[in-house]
Amino acid sequence: MEPIISIKDLKMRYDNFSENILKGINLQVYQGQIIGYIGPNGAGKSTTVKILLGLLDNYEGSIKVFGTDILDDKVEYKRRIGYVPEAADIYDNLTGYEYLTFLGEVYGMELNEVNEKALKLMELFDIEDSYHERISSYSKGMKQKLLIIASMLHNPDILFLDEPISGLDANSVMIFKEILAKLAHDGKTIFYSSHIMEVVEKISDRIVVLNDGKIVADGTFEELKEQSKEGSLQEIFNQLTGFTSHKSIADDFVNIIYGGSDGRE
Repeated sequence: MEPIISIKDLKMRYDNFSENILKGINLQVYQGQIIGYIGPNGAGKSTTVKILLGLLDNYEGSIKVFGTDILDDKVEYKRRIGYVPEAADIYDNLTGYEYLTFLGEVYGMELNEVNEKALKLMELFDIEDSYHERISSYSKGMKQKLLIIASMLHNPDILFLDEPISGLDANSVMIFKEILAKLAHDGKTIFYSSHIMEVVEKISDRIVVLNDGKIVADGTFEELKEQSKEGSLQEIFNQLTGFTSHKSIADDFVNIIYGGSDGRE
């Protein structure tokens, strides 16, 4: 089976950095997989995704999406991908209707089609009453639902999700996880990046751990658990990234709050 995403020896350095942020990433992603792409801040997760989206092109190595190098086809492959960014700049002066129909038409959908589809999706997320209201009036959770809808409106083959459940209520999170499971079952590929380890552990059928610009682990949760002899994904993550001082830092933090070295003064 040919990978839907193929990354070979990917390296990247920003102009104001003395060393590479990505130091030789090799990754093959196949249709229908939910990839949990995790790592500490600065590990290179967002940089990888931005390169895959075509937002950065001053990298070394090769990247193929749908079998074609993304430098040879900078536009067409983007019609088949969806993206939920961690921090999105939404046009707050637009209404939900204006925002979604605009994006739908950018992807080549007819106005009537995108309008009907968008309203139905808004209804399922219980925010249809705000369809014709300005986005500036939306709560954080409503804006996140709007971003999720916008990423899937055109029925993409690959979804790139960066902290997609930020601000969602518990019921919406359950719905979203079921949506991802069904999409993957139907052959969609999902590239999921998050710091919420419990969610990554539960939804991913493959977990890729990035640290200091390099992949330090790649496998199912059970495979990673067996290799590291740790219980939860958070514990595995801490071991792989070398972060073991969380308890002592927490102790020191609380002690300072209490005003003394032992927390009692």
